[in-house]
Amino acid sequence: MLRLAAASLAGTAIEFYDFFVYGTAAALVLGPLFFPEFSPLAGTLAAFATFGVGFVARPLGSVLFGHIGDRHGRRPVLVASLLLTGASTVAVGCVPTYGAIGVAAPVLLVLLRFLQGLGLGGEWGGAVLLTAEHAPPERRALWASFPQIGPAVGFLLANGVMLALSATLSDAQFAQWGWRVPFWMAGGLAVAGLWLRSSLTESPRFLEIDDHARVPLAEVVRHHWRLVLLTAGALSVGYAIFYAVTTWSLAYATERLGVSRSVMLTCIMAAVLVKGALTPLAALLGDRYGRRPLCLAGCTAAVLWMFPMVALLATGAPLPMFVGFLGAMIAFITMFAVIAAYLPELYEPRVRCTGAAVGYNLGGVLGGALTPIVATALAEQGGRVPWGVAAYLTVLALLSLGCFALLPETRPAPAAVERPATG
Repeated sequence: MLRLAAASLAGTAIEFYDFFVYGTAAALVLGPLFFPEFSPLAGTLAAFATFGVGFVARPLGSVLFGHIGDRHGRRPVLVASLLLTGASTVAVGCVPTYGAIGVAAPVLLVLLRFLQGLGLGGEWGGAVLLTAEHAPPERRALWASFPQIGPAVGFLLANGVMLALSATLSDAQFAQWGWRVPFWMAGGLAVAGLWLRSSLTESPRFLEIDDHARVPLAEVVRHHWRLVLLTAGALSVGYAIFYAVTTWSLAYATERLGVSRSVMLTCIMAAVLVKGALTPLAALLGDRYGRRPLCLAGCTAAVLWMFPMVALLATGAPLPMFVGFLGAMIAFITMFAVIAAYLPELYEPRVRCTGAAVGYNLGGVLGGALTPIVATALAEQGGRVPWGVAAYLTVLALLSLGCFALLPETRPAPAAVERPATG
């Protein structure tokens, strides 16, 4: 289990590195380089729109790779998704800017971002199911949480590279070629990920299925459509919180508040580091007390924390901003640490790869794709403290709270048979 969990963690870290490095670049440099004829605000919105394309592609990737996972096994999904995401990320680093090839530059950017999202849409389902279906029931949330640590590792790696480049290069050097380096690094990381995953064995639960679904998506839509919508709505606030902190706040603070890139990246990375460290602890609580109670607690914390978080961000001071981000990340991981066990348990095994992945990635469209765009537009209409952003995030948290309340508990019951007393 430890070897399997480590390989799943490493793979998701690499794929989310690819995905996150684009979000950081969109917040910092892609607007002026690929949309130079727009105003600064419009350029940022356009860059975030290309960022959102990846989220739109993720449900399509979950359908494509979910079909493979439910028909042919979880393991092939891990290899194919990693190859697609890694290749498209390297290609983003090679796209000429608008000044070199004109409108073809943003078109290529959108296409490659779409392919990135397609690959990542398949990654989560394959990695989580392979781990969760190998795990013992009483510790399923703990072992399945290892792939959930991967996004934090990928984010820290992506932003650590960006932070190092920002600190060592001039603004002109960073804009000219420095921002491309993290994308080129994705090639080496993808090779490492493929090597790590080469020895993984197929899920025993998949091998037990005698009658595989012929068209998994059709079965999910016919028999589980309500569950898909509820899980998508439930997960939307988690995505919204994460990308409000890691993407929108980075652009807002550097452009509107005059905070340096290095300070912002450091504050955000510190909060994400704590989030990653707390993931196994929250998962253990999920194994002991249930998945649904943890999700309800995280959503409630999000409802209460969004206004304080935005107020702390508006100070522009490092310590208050870090405290605001940390509270948001704790609320986020209280929900998402147990999701890797919760979602597979909600779906029957024959359509589990498609159903869990589609629900998970539709939540990304609702929360992740729209949040940087909506938040940027709302912040532009407000004063120094963007209360509209806080209200938007609070409404999403209330929506997710209602969806989680309608979902059942799935934690396996403790063993009922006790060892007989000896006399």
